[in-house]
Amino acid sequence: MSSEIATRPPTVCVTNAKGGTGKTTIAINVAGALNERGHDVLFVDVDPQGNATEGLGLLSAYDAEPPTLFDVLTDRAVRANVGELIVEHEEMDVLPSSIDLLQAEHELTIADLLAWAKTDDSVAVDPDALADLAINVTPETVTGDHALDSLALALAELDHEYDFVVIDSPPFYGKLTDTAIYAAGNVLVPALTEATSERAIELLIDQVAALEGQVDITVDTMGVVANRVEQTNEDATMLAWLEEVFADYPVWEVRKRVALQRAFSAGKSIFAYEQRVDMEDVFLSIAERFETHFETTTPEVTA
Repeated sequence: MSSEIATRPPTVCVTNAKGGTGKTTIAINVAGALNERGHDVLFVDVDPQGNATEGLGLLSAYDAEPPTLFDVLTDRAVRANVGELIVEHEEMDVLPSSIDLLQAEHELTIADLLAWAKTDDSVAVDPDALADLAINVTPETVTGDHALDSLALALAELDHEYDFVVIDSPPFYGKLTDTAIYAAGNVLVPALTEATSERAIELLIDQVAALEGQVDITVDTMGVVANRVEQTNEDATMLAWLEEVFADYPVWEVRKRVALQRAFSAGKSIFAYEQRVDMEDVFLSIAERFETHFETTTPEVTA
């Protein structure tokens, strides 16, 4: 990882490939909690479905004409203009998703294959032939021995110094998710307290380990957010399992609350929503964990 990328602001990727975990709701409310504590936050939505972009009331940005985040990730000539794509929200700045990101997995896969073909003489693949399958990627735009640094390099182009960056990843494993985790170097894991979550967590652990081995980085775990927790035996069993698997990390419990969905539908976190939600303290605790982990001064405390 280059020194330019290494100097990025504290960045966390909220990720779990299992659909329906409330990943996007968790990401938005963590960003809202950081803002509530006085931090300047950038929210990056790399989910091609654009749920966070919609959940922050920015649906028109999802349908915007190119260049979009897709071009920033796949076209080196556009990368430096990433700041022009950022949209202001009352709680945070947002680098929105785009419908064009539906093509990103294909494009990033070709980019990674190009890097492999250019750096490994034993690979008998014509880079130009691979490039013919791409939209933006060319052999000239791919440097290094992998192409998972596109988001990290784009964020390094920003001239605004944020206190924190929160990335909402896609709900699937692949190059786009790897690119998001690589850019962050830290993950926050949302999980439902149901038995089907066990396999998803195990796959995530394997995916992160494979990424670390491929690009020689260390990904730190910030903790686990048990989401939509209810008072059932299955919930209690899964909470105990999460506590065991993530014994070295905090496990936060977010109880099932209709107000969380209502705030999402209103395009904001629970901290900007007009109805008080008793889960605010949980998200503030996550924000405090971020501050402690990254040794970040809290603006509201120093003011």
